[in-house]
Amino acid sequence: MKPVRLLSSVALVALALTGCGALPGLGTPPLDTFELSAPKPDEGRRRGGIQLLIAEPSALKAVDGQDIVIKTAPGSIQYLKGAQWADRLPRIVQARLAESFQLSGRFGGVGKPGEGLAIDYQVIVDIRAFEVQIAGGVQQAYVELYVRILNDRNGTVRASRTFEAAAPLAGAGNPAYVSALDRAFGEAVTDIVAWTARSI
Repeated sequence: MKPVRLLSSVALVALALTGCGALPGLGTPPLDTFELSAPKPDEGRRRGGIQLLIAEPSALKAVDGQDIVIKTAPGSIQYLKGAQWADRLPRIVQARLAESFQLSGRFGGVGKPGEGLAIDYQVIVDIRAFEVQIAGGVQQAYVELYVRILNDRNGTVRASRTFEAAAPLAGAGNPAYVSALDRAFGEAVTDIVAWTARSI
């Protein structure tokens, strides 16, 4: 019986320690963790023979992580308190962009590096802005993505363009801020998919 009593005591200690982390004033409260959604673009002319690679986007250090950027003044940024992205922002943008290309049904194949596609074109994205702007009377989410379509066969750039989208804040607090970012991102992604299909 002694081993049973010993194990029971250890279990009680573990439960007690776990409970302490949830008490007010003790431990670090969990961060609100957010994702982006993948919009489903309108279906258009199918390019069944075309296969696309969605590369991981490049970004400056300020947005190349899990922090959510708040722009409070020109040239000045903060991070949304108590909140984070579920992964590094470039990886989330890459995954949702690939998903939207797939949902469009316009291309023969869409994938990320390492997925074994015989690539025709690469979609290369630079995240130039991904922020909530609350400066100078402006209260909106703003997304700016610079996109290049690279011919994977000969290394030439087929087309390039900057995509900008904004969405007003519909309330206060972390969920409202991220919801606005998600709407702006969705608008930009929808435009990117349509433009890519026209460009190749």
